[in-house]
Amino acid sequence: MTPLEKFLNPLPLPYDFQEWKKLSYKERVKKVCQTWAVQGYGSPLSVAIFYLIKIVFYVLMFFWFCSFSNDLGSISEFYLWWTNPEALGKFIFWTVLIEVIGLGGASGPLTGRYTPIIGGVTYFLRPKTIKIPCFTKIPLIKNDSRNWLDITLYLALLVSLIRVCIAPSIEPNIVLPVIGLLIICGILDRTIYLAARADIYLPMAICFMFPLETGHGLKIIWFGIWFWAAFSKLTPNFTYAVSVMLSNSILFTPSIFDNFKKSLFKSYPEDLRPSRKASYIAHLGTIIEFVMPILLLVFIGNSEMTFYALIALTLFHIFIFANFPMGVPLEWNVIMVFGAWMLFYGNLEFNPMEITSPILIVTLLISLFVLPLLGNLFPKYISFLLSMRYYAGTWAYSVWLFKADSKDVIENKIPKTSKDVLVQMGKLYENDFAEGIVSMILGFRLMHLPGRLLNQLIPKAIDNIADYRWVDGEMLAGEVVGWNFGDGHLHHEVLLNSIQKRCNYDSGELRVIMVESPQFHTQNMEYRIYDAKDGLIEKGIGNTKKLKDQQPWENSNYLSDLIV
Repeated sequence: MTPLEKFLNPLPLPYDFQEWKKLSYKERVKKVCQTWAVQGYGSPLSVAIFYLIKIVFYVLMFFWFCSFSNDLGSISEFYLWWTNPEALGKFIFWTVLIEVIGLGGASGPLTGRYTPIIGGVTYFLRPKTIKIPCFTKIPLIKNDSRNWLDITLYLALLVSLIRVCIAPSIEPNIVLPVIGLLIICGILDRTIYLAARADIYLPMAICFMFPLETGHGLKIIWFGIWFWAAFSKLTPNFTYAVSVMLSNSILFTPSIFDNFKKSLFKSYPEDLRPSRKASYIAHLGTIIEFVMPILLLVFIGNSEMTFYALIALTLFHIFIFANFPMGVPLEWNVIMVFGAWMLFYGNLEFNPMEITSPILIVTLLISLFVLPLLGNLFPKYISFLLSMRYYAGTWAYSVWLFKADSKDVIENKIPKTSKDVLVQMGKLYENDFAEGIVSMILGFRLMHLPGRLLNQLIPKAIDNIADYRWVDGEMLAGEVVGWNFGDGHLHHEVLLNSIQKRCNYDSGELRVIMVESPQFHTQNMEYRIYDAKDGLIEKGIGNTKKLKDQQPWENSNYLSDLIV
């Protein structure tokens, strides 16, 4: 490849794609996993440049919105006003706006979006696109087809967010509409709620309803995000997630870091279980994310200890940012760093113990204790985002198996703005190359520990995998509902029912395997296998602890040993 081709194109596969297609399922999985281990998705440098440009735009727009505030100033005066809670408020509401538009996380090539690079607003403003209502049995609310009321409410949400961003001061009266519309839009379509990242930004917005306690509330929210993110990583799943993430890193290019990537596994290429090095890296990250926030709270008012703790957390977020993780939540890492310095170092006097408002206390208890705790114990009922189980390797997921060309029915029957990812990539690359790159998603799923259960479930779902096309639920959600960020609940039963209602698949044409996030305390994960027409085929319980010794391509055939 020429330097220009290396800059623009994904890394080529180290095997012939047509020959790969002739191999058995086990052999195909083995090749994609071995390839993922050293080059990940193979994203070119141009992808990293795209995301960096987007982040520069994100930060510059933050400065621009701050210029509207009476109490803030220009970029040149940043050192004078960066400690003002108003600045963080502008950053928060601007982040909600860019996320709910679809230009934040879950945008661009690393999320299967090539043409166009966003979903979000292109779906949420289009009538008859599929939505995922929170309640499927309540009249008016249960509708799964977007109508003009949905579009009007979404537009109102955008206008209310812009109003806060350009306001001379963030006052409760302009924050309240944002809160109300986020909740209403979320009830009608939880995709919008999650796309806005209301799991964290809604409680932040509520803090601005109490001007005298805003800083106190935001400080405990920052702590809660770090705490639960670290807590959820106290399982074997996280080590697997780290090895997969670092393998996919654009920063660690294969030509230079080939040996480093191989060292993340016990014995590449035949043993792709995480090595001690991967385990040490995972544990170090967890310790930093656990201990440093605790130090920030324990040593409130101590500028020296706060400074050192923030340095460690800043390096932690820079490391995540530099690896361009799947889903690409780069904006989140930027605002977490800015908010940390502003809240903990720039305002040492902020103290969560001084919160007195009952409404704010209840809000924080629910968002920072009740939901994360229940989400870790009973993940079937609560989104991993509300549970704050970020990048712990414990996402609910699904795999959609379309017989022959039955996937094409979706193209004709369902209104959407994004084509099938193969169609998108086909506009940029040759068909074999595009299909080969997309096949790497199979490796991504099976390299994670919960994904290894699939090798036991696929034979229970279909007779011959060669007759079916594998489509990861994440890709399907991005294509059909306009947003995807690791929440398998967006592509479980509700979406299956919506698709079947529109596409009317015959028996055997579409089979879906749905696997829930593992419970923190048992590591059990519920699975369900559906036929689009015939309904539930089988359900049961798997356990990640019993998958630890299994290679991603293995099917031990001891199903009773792997299923509780």
